[in-house]
Amino acid sequence: MTAQDTAATHGFTTKARLGLTLIAGGAVANIYYNQPLLGLLVGEFGARAAVLVPTASLIGYGLGILGLVPIGDALPRRSLIVAQLLGLSVALLAAALSPNLAMLSAASLLIGFLASAAQQAVPFAAELAPDATRGRMVGQVMTGLFTGILLARTVSGFVGAHFGWRAVFFAAAGVAVAIAGVAAATLPNTPQTKPLRYRALMISILHMVRTQPVLRRASLTQGLLFASFNAFWATLALLVEAPPFDLTSAGAGLFGVIGVAGALIAPLSGRYTDRRGARPVVVGGAVLVVASFVVLWAGGSVSLIAVGLGVLLIDIGLNGALIANQTRAYALVPGARGRINTVLFTVMFVFGAFGAFAGSQAFLMAGWAGVCAVGILLSGAGLLVAWRDRSHVKAASAI
Repeated sequence: MTAQDTAATHGFTTKARLGLTLIAGGAVANIYYNQPLLGLLVGEFGARAAVLVPTASLIGYGLGILGLVPIGDALPRRSLIVAQLLGLSVALLAAALSPNLAMLSAASLLIGFLASAAQQAVPFAAELAPDATRGRMVGQVMTGLFTGILLARTVSGFVGAHFGWRAVFFAAAGVAVAIAGVAAATLPNTPQTKPLRYRALMISILHMVRTQPVLRRASLTQGLLFASFNAFWATLALLVEAPPFDLTSAGAGLFGVIGVAGALIAPLSGRYTDRRGARPVVVGGAVLVVASFVVLWAGGSVSLIAVGLGVLLIDIGLNGALIANQTRAYALVPGARGRINTVLFTVMFVFGAFGAFAGSQAFLMAGWAGVCAVGILLSGAGLLVAWRDRSHVKAASAI
């Protein structure tokens, strides 16, 4: 453990752990509020809104992970998190006031960029946690992140159905300010022992990509699984709001409640990874994601029960694999966990944006069967990478 890790561990109180969990969930929720609202947005701005708005928010999130998260290895993360959350509230107000699709898309890009505060929280937890329980602690914070992703759709769908889509973004702006207050009150100060200039931080990321094959494979596996996940969620509202289901945006959002059960797998996945290693967890998670699309193809267009089962399988599989991949990646280079997180999640959200785009296009061209075919191809490729990966983590010196 580095001097930075040792000092940080003393600040990993229950209050800090709960604060990070809330911050992770509350921040990441903002990039998913738009998904149950797509029917409403299409009604006001036209069919292009179904592609541009969710894709912009995911691209923005990926850019935020690439451009902002590495700074946490050089500056105190608490200050960065507070600043990002306050900026996020302004971007959300811009979305709520958008008069046209161009402004809403630009605001969505900025929302995603600043919502990457969630990815400041995750390496912060890995930095603060003792080595022996890192997987479990990361799993707990990631439970908050997963729950935020899933409940965002439920809350957004309900509010949008009753008060309109603009009310969702107005409310989210207030929540972002409140979470900034939580961050300031609960997170410890962790002085950085090895400050780096921004250019040096970014160059070191490229060095890690070149020299850490475990990180490359973990990122590729998780990126492929996340692409399939977003192909599904970017089109679910379009499926269930049409015949034979004819649900409202609130009904579409309720499927997020089912996925909360999947979020609860995170601490169990982390604990198992701490004891037995990452590979069996990643392979098992990928198998469940592939299975979810088989179920969705077989019955998703005619049965809400099949859709619900697909939601449960895809969330359990994706979340379990992610915790295992994160835990083994964070062990690689002590003192560089923000940059490791940048590599892992930049790849994920670039793939995620592609998945959302591919899923939306497949739905427009081939209906629900097209979405499921895209999902099987992407998650199947992720399973293949995970199955062939028999590497072992060997920690390197801090960069």
